[in-house]
Amino acid sequence: MAERRIFHDSVAALPQNDGVSAGGLRVAAAAPADRDALMSVHFALSLPNGKQADLEAAVARGDVLPAAEVRKNYAADSSQVTALKTWLTDQGFEITHVASDGTGIYARATAAQIEKSLAVQIVRVTKDGVVYPSARNAPSLPAEIAGGVHAITGLQPFVQARKHSVAVVPRRAHARTPPGPPKRAAVEATAALAPVPNLENAPPYIVPEILKAYGADGVGVTGDGQTIAILIDTVPARSDLNAFWKRNGLTVTDAQVTFVNVGGGTLPKTEGEETLDVEWTSGIAPGANIRVYASGSLSFDDLNLALDRIFDDLDAFPSMRQLSISLGLGERFLPPDVAAAQHSHYVKLAAAGVNVFVSTGDAGSDPDETGHGHSGHTQAEYPSSDAAVVAVGGTSLTLAPDGTVAREVGWTEGGGGSSRLRQGRPPWQKGPGVDHGNTRLVPDVSAAADPDLGAFVFFNGSGAQIGGTSWSAPVWAGFCALLNEARAKAGKPLLPFLNPLLYPLIESTCFRDIISGSNGAYSAGPGHDLVTGIGVPHVGNLIAQLT
Repeated sequence: MAERRIFHDSVAALPQNDGVSAGGLRVAAAAPADRDALMSVHFALSLPNGKQADLEAAVARGDVLPAAEVRKNYAADSSQVTALKTWLTDQGFEITHVASDGTGIYARATAAQIEKSLAVQIVRVTKDGVVYPSARNAPSLPAEIAGGVHAITGLQPFVQARKHSVAVVPRRAHARTPPGPPKRAAVEATAALAPVPNLENAPPYIVPEILKAYGADGVGVTGDGQTIAILIDTVPARSDLNAFWKRNGLTVTDAQVTFVNVGGGTLPKTEGEETLDVEWTSGIAPGANIRVYASGSLSFDDLNLALDRIFDDLDAFPSMRQLSISLGLGERFLPPDVAAAQHSHYVKLAAAGVNVFVSTGDAGSDPDETGHGHSGHTQAEYPSSDAAVVAVGGTSLTLAPDGTVAREVGWTEGGGGSSRLRQGRPPWQKGPGVDHGNTRLVPDVSAAADPDLGAFVFFNGSGAQIGGTSWSAPVWAGFCALLNEARAKAGKPLLPFLNPLLYPLIESTCFRDIISGSNGAYSAGPGHDLVTGIGVPHVGNLIAQLT
């Protein structure tokens, strides 16, 4: 038998015998119909001759390269791309997409064909009531084909990102501080909520209140000329967006928001996350254009395909220099190669000057697979732990009646921790409070997230209160658009990757240090911490510093 290379880190461990796994997955032998099902697979290809390290170093230095230059100079070896494509076609795969730089080949075939070609055993895996044909063991490729491939993903479609948002039943107008915590509800339940009260400087907070809390009011910029990308599985209702803009006194129009259906199929129903993302990015930066990239699902391969599309669209939309993502999965539940394949997208975007703001999660320091419960094991969530993104944590914000900040502490459910991935400590992550280890630490920055002191959204025709780091991430994407407009008005180039610029500002007036609050295993304290990062921004001071 010809020599083959096995990709051990491309799949999560499944029990060798049928039954229920420790993680609650039900594994059973595949039925004949399962082997007839089509499965999609993503082959991630490496950059040749140390170019990946060169690209990582460029990002750490704050260099910005045109997307076309990144695509040309940091591409996969064309001969390896051709060899893999030829082999896949000969094996009966249909190639559905090839990344413009050759670093990703997407293909599909029947489960039976995948079983034969990649030397895997296909089993039936049931998760959350949904059945997925999945690989039980690690895939492999013939050695002569495998040289340029560093990951094979998609063989376990039950491994998916989770949304980071929490809805809360609205309070009565006279009960600003009820005796007990409000009853939380799943985001899907917000459609049934009654209209929320309109109390000035009391939850649910509206856009002008958050702008004032973070020194972003009266700064003379609105994000004009900038474009914000949002990556999520579906799109919001335009009627909800218009109602939100009207309630907040904003002059945003439908023409400023573009929906991109990446896969072209039927999109899932709205659940609230997509609405929160668009309403609050457009609210913070009402002069910006918004492009919503709807991936169709939360599978990492569909998300990768959307990231490919975002990168390719930079040629036509060079002002698309901020991207908001409110998704994640605990690193313990994620095969390392899935993160490695996605990292190649984030580092390319960072090299092209796109700041990707990713929420750190809503289950504290030990999220479970749902993203809203506790696993009992400390872990960061990916992709917030990626070294090429800005990880956004959460706080509990209380405003005084005059709109000033009365109290702000680390949110009890805000994600944070030390990454267990192989990427190591980025060179820019240093300063007061940063520990002396060698791992990536999250979050980098924070903003309001606590759903009990949450944000106003308009969803399914009525107002509701929502929170989670799904709120803080799009707020930061909006802040970035304000910073980029200010840079443009000052005659400066748009921002490079932000983190190397932000960490030297620990304990400066650009940030308000959050020194109390805990997310479980970690506590907020002076300088950087694993609850709120380097703190919350004063946007006006950041504009002055960065222009």
